[in-house]
Amino acid sequence: MAAPKKGRGAAGGQGKPGRSLALILIAMVALTGGMFLADQPTPRLGIDLAGGTSITLEAKAEPGQEQAINKTNMDTAVDIMNRRVNGLGVSEAEVQTQGNRNIIVNIPKGTNSAEARAQVGTTAKLYFRPVLTVAPGTPTPEPSASPSGKASSSPSPKASASEKATDGDKAASPSSKPSASATTQGRAVTGALKADSSPSPKASATPKASESASAEDQAAAAKLQKQFESLDCSSKASRSKAALGSKAGDTVVACSQEGDMKYVLGPAEVSGTEVDSAKAAFDQQRGMWIVQMEFSGKGSKQFQTITKKLSTQQEPQNQFAIALDGEVVSAPRVSEQLSGSAEISGSFNQDSAEALANQLSYGALPLSFKEQSVTTVTAALGGEQLKAGLIAGAIGLALVVIYLVAYYRGLAFIALLSLLVSGILSYTIMSLLGPAIGFALNLPAVCGAIVAIGITADSFIVYFERVRDEIREGRTLRPAVERGWPRARRTILVSDFVSFLAAAVLFVVTVGKVQGFAFTLGLTTLLDVVVVFFFTKPLMTIMARKKFFASGHPWSGLDPKRLGAKPPLRRSRRVNAPTEPKEA
Repeated sequence: MAAPKKGRGAAGGQGKPGRSLALILIAMVALTGGMFLADQPTPRLGIDLAGGTSITLEAKAEPGQEQAINKTNMDTAVDIMNRRVNGLGVSEAEVQTQGNRNIIVNIPKGTNSAEARAQVGTTAKLYFRPVLTVAPGTPTPEPSASPSGKASSSPSPKASASEKATDGDKAASPSSKPSASATTQGRAVTGALKADSSPSPKASATPKASESASAEDQAAAAKLQKQFESLDCSSKASRSKAALGSKAGDTVVACSQEGDMKYVLGPAEVSGTEVDSAKAAFDQQRGMWIVQMEFSGKGSKQFQTITKKLSTQQEPQNQFAIALDGEVVSAPRVSEQLSGSAEISGSFNQDSAEALANQLSYGALPLSFKEQSVTTVTAALGGEQLKAGLIAGAIGLALVVIYLVAYYRGLAFIALLSLLVSGILSYTIMSLLGPAIGFALNLPAVCGAIVAIGITADSFIVYFERVRDEIREGRTLRPAVERGWPRARRTILVSDFVSFLAAAVLFVVTVGKVQGFAFTLGLTTLLDVVVVFFFTKPLMTIMARKKFFASGHPWSGLDPKRLGAKPPLRRSRRVNAPTEPKEA
């Protein structure tokens, strides 16, 4: 009775392979549907296949300032260049470091490469600007400042900076809505000098338009007001474009880096080049992170003048914005006149304090970039490379198919269907990853996909050989399929793990296009495991029930005679010898 139970258990161990096949079919349909719903029927092509411009920049430092070229500042430069290029509407641009001193900027076709080169090749623009008006980052139907550009003396609900704070502590007004702006507004600036007791003039940074103002000034103020009201800081593209190309003497609109607040900012009072140093520090007495700044001699005088003016103003005119490339990094309040040293305190943690210190330092560092090379890749050249890659892939696939058919015969049908499923999954996922994470299929990535054909075929071969070994031992096909699977599964998992580990290491330690090869290789290796477990094995279980395979047809690839199988395994029977009659 034990043997029949074991047989039923084996059958039950096979599960219901139809469910696994239905699951992977549903996944394929869902991915294909998502690909068309996202309006991305093909993978996004990289610059080497689609064409575009590749710019190589080398970091330069002034004599005696070589220490400025370090990993922190290079990473900050990459972040700034990314925001600059994306501000031009080039959401598919690629900016990355190469070595210790170089930055590679790849800009796809359809972009004004001259404008992009001007944006990425200059030092970061950091300014300290007085805040005139502040409002939530979404478009506002009502103006928060008069059309003439003069800020209202009493803050309105839309533009109220009613979240008052002293030394970083926040207290929201009952009439104001809670806002995420506490990260920038809830900060205070203190310094070495006490507030000047002598009366100081009111801040003149607010744009004034009298009745005698020219029509051009009124039109400019109205345009600025309209731009401020319609500005939507929740959009990354809008944040990047808000103050793009503005000059130090302009009155501009800008967004916070988080996108939760928008500002009208007056002309720059202090340039970031006047910051001698900025560093993050932990204040033991107050138990909080702060950012300490030191200004140059000229910057110290400018900073002293502007803080003296701002300290007498009402909110939000008592704030100054630290604007990096048009985006407001922080907008602390000023409570007293400050000199050449100051600190920014508020809702910082270690990471945010160090990030602000790096941004302030970068604006002051004598770090610039020189173009080493500018390479234009035409679409025709990219098309030829893609065509050559596809031809190479087709040749490799054809050789694999010929080998499978010649050696495994009927089993080649299972292998080819598995390759087809793997190809569909890879294609749809790479198409969806384009808009999702910016993945672009470049020539090395195509090479990775070609290499993956061999890895996937190797998994099928391992399983087929385990099944054939079981048949050589004298077992029939259905038990051979189930007994061969655990051994094949271990080998496949170990092999794929090694391949995925190599791809992961290659992705981490390399830069540029080689990462495309590593990413594609890792992705297809993971898909190989999915296909083998959820498609190849269930399909093999179903085919083992068909007479063509179960009977060992010569073209099935499982003919016992061709495999040199032993006689079928049978349980030996014990024969009892006859007993002799006992003599009386």
